Amino acid sequence: MSETRTLIKDSAIYGGSTILVRSVNWLVTTLLTYALLQSEFGMMNYLYAYTALFLVVLTFGMETGFFRFANQTDTYKVHTVYSTTLLLVGGIVILFLSVFLIFLPEIKPILWDKEAPIVYIRLILIIVSLDAFSAIPFAYLRYQKRPVKFGALKILYVVLYVVFCVFFLVVCPWIHRHAPSSIDWFWRENFRLGYVFISNLLATSIQTLCLLSELTGFRYRFNAALAKKMFRYCFPLMLMGLAGMSNQVVDKFVFPAVYPNHANWSSELGVYTACFKIAMIMIMFTQAFRYAYEPFVFEKSREKDARQMYAKVMKYFVILGLLVFLGVMFYLDIIKYLINPKYFAALNIVPVVLIGELCFAVYFNLSIWYKLLDKTHWGTLLSVVGFVCIISLNILFIPKYSYHACAWAVLVGNGIMMLLSYFIGQKYYPVRYDLKTIAFYAVLAASLFAVYSFVPIRNTWAHLGFNTGLIGIYIGAMLKRDLPLKMMLNHRGNRFSRGKSSTVTRIS
Repeated sequence: MSETRTLIKDSAIYGGSTILVRSVNWLVTTLLTYALLQSEFGMMNYLYAYTALFLVVLTFGMETGFFRFANQTDTYKVHTVYSTTLLLVGGIVILFLSVFLIFLPEIKPILWDKEAPIVYIRLILIIVSLDAFSAIPFAYLRYQKRPVKFGALKILYVVLYVVFCVFFLVVCPWIHRHAPSSIDWFWRENFRLGYVFISNLLATSIQTLCLLSELTGFRYRFNAALAKKMFRYCFPLMLMGLAGMSNQVVDKFVFPAVYPNHANWSSELGVYTACFKIAMIMIMFTQAFRYAYEPFVFEKSREKDARQMYAKVMKYFVILGLLVFLGVMFYLDIIKYLINPKYFAALNIVPVVLIGELCFAVYFNLSIWYKLLDKTHWGTLLSVVGFVCIISLNILFIPKYSYHACAWAVLVGNGIMMLLSYFIGQKYYPVRYDLKTIAFYAVLAASLFAVYSFVPIRNTWAHLGFNTGLIGIYIGAMLKRDLPLKMMLNHRGNRFSRGKSSTVTRIS
């Protein structure tokens, strides 16, 4: 139980910082939906999709590899593993950046749409290189169980990003209207999207500089034998991550290629990605959990009750994930104003995206079996299956159903990966997940969502009140069935009593 509480505590710290970062990013999204044209917003998300793929390739799965080998303390010293990982990722980043910046005019027509300005691509390449390299020091902070610094630097980044965006997109236009000569030397009206990338670059650079203490103060050692083992272990993880990330961003690559009206693809993609941002609540919930769960899995893998612990964590994760889904949908009347109303046409994709992301998160939790058994090739195969499904559905249905096909393709692909991972995992590393309880909450959430969908209440406040009652039913069932308040209060009381007794003993 103490291990579970430690995981919950770390998740709360990681989650608090992640939620704060994502919340502030939401505010940036609100700003961008007003400051940019729909076509510019679509182009921004199209280019950022490439950074997601590049980041997976550049980090090469080394974050997971670092946790795997750093915990083998009887074989390797932690600092040897850390410095070897840093040198490997640093070398990959330098090679990548050199090749792409030198040969970008030749590479651009192969990878990017002709409408994407080359100056934006250069900025994206530098940003993703810095992000990839800094991922290893951040992993080291997680290994050292230093979530406070981890969270503080993540918050610092997003605060700087917001400040720079507000300066370039709000302050500078105001100055330009009243005293254009004072900023004409560096600010251009037709470069608004470029200033978003510049803001990102400035914030990322400052964040990376703040990791200097994690990059100095020790002797760098490169263990060639360890590096080979890490490559063998991480290469399938990189392929798995590449396929998995492709599942999340492939729609943005396929969209301009198959959308019938090519001249309008960026505007349509802008509407889709703006409403997709609303589903970020589910993504930040799962990301916060992942930061604490991955090192937890490897740390506890040698204990006798590890599988029981994994099953318990899965149960509570699904319960809370479904609560997040209901919370977003039941308060969508308020949440939707985080984006410009001109994007509301795509709001009906939000529940589909939320469930799709929850399925992917469950798939990630199930992935412990092939990571612990060093059978990471299974992760690659499962991700490829999901990728083929998603890209096929996008190619087939985007021409007819536009961005609705993108949302449903993600749900179907992630659902297939989740089911396959469960059934195959039970063969190699059986874990007795509490499927009965998980099914109970899934049916309860689906029933409440059906009531929400089919009971028409036009008054917004009455609708919110009704929805609050519905979510109260779910929370009530959760507290009565699996998280009884009486048990938690008794546990807290016992801790207080023990503390009081020990104090009295010391005094006497």
